[in-house]
Order: sequence, then C-alpha cells, then structure tokens
Amino acid sequence: MGFVEIFTIAIALSMDAFAIAICKGLSVKKAEIKHIMSAALWFGGAQALMPVLGYFFGYSFKGVVESFDHWIAFVLLTLIGANMIREAVKGVEELNNSFTFKTMLPLAIASSIDALTVGVTFAFDNVNILLAAPLIGVTTFTLSAVGVKLGNRLGERYSSKAELVGGIVLI
Repeated sequence: MGFVEIFTIAIALSMDAFAIAICKGLSVKKAEIKHIMSAALWFGGAQALMPVLGYFFGYSFKGVVESFDHWIAFVLLTLIGANMIREAVKGVEELNNSFTFKTMLPLAIASSIDALTVGVTFAFDNVNILLAAPLIGVTTFTLSAVGVKLGNRLGERYSSKAELVGGIVLI
C-alpha cells in the first residue's frame, strides 16, 4: 500500500473527528487557540495511536490467520464503511462546549475506533505503520483544527442556521 492509498485512508478516518470538531467550534462563542489545539491534539493523537495499537494486535496473531487474512481485512473495512454510513444517517448528537479531559477523551476514543480496526488490517497487508500512523495523526490534527475554526465561523455568521449546517456536515 503506497502513500496515496494511506493518505486516502487518513482522510476517511479523519471525517468523524472533523465533524465533531465542527460541532465543537459551533459550541463556543469564540474559537481560541486553546480550543483549536485541544481538538486537534486530542483527535490527531488518538487517530495516530489507535492504528499502532491495532497493528500490534493484528501482527501478534498474523501467523495464525495468514491464509485468510485478506478476507478478515475485507470484512473489517466493510464493517467500518457500513458503520460510517449508519452514523451519518442516524443524525447529530448534542455536544457541549467543554474542552476538558472528561469531555475530549471519550470523543477522541469514539472517533478513532475505526482507526484501531484499520491498524489490524495494516498488519495483515504489511503496511509501514511508521509512515501510516503519523500520516493519519497529522491529517486528523489538521482537519480537526480547521473544523473547530470552520464551525465557529459558521456560528458567528449564521447563528440561527449553524446547527443545521453542522448536521449536514455530519451527514
């Protein structure tokens, strides 16, 4: 798997965090650097860590399932895709304006579970995790920072329609 494929996966994995970051930006009156950096670090860090954990988990039992690992990768990636579609259809959850540890940790974990599963498939496909994990983390960091700012700008300019825009972006 080359750089382009890994970068495409990084963008896809970043979409949950991007959508949550937009909602977090909508939730504050003024998006300060502390809000932007908090979302970017939490989401980017979780998205970089989870594929590594999944990779080592997958690598540990790779020898046992090597003859059918491509089917496992296929099923896992199909389930991730189906889950992303399901989440997009089910609607918007109410987010608060807190950027504390207690709020951000569960959001970061929830938005990066799919990255854990992708890490398992990376082990089966012999993907260079030293390239993939930082690329996924940096991509998510960047899109999360942009998401907070974008959500906040939408909220400033279109306060009554900001929730609607956030819901459309999530879907």
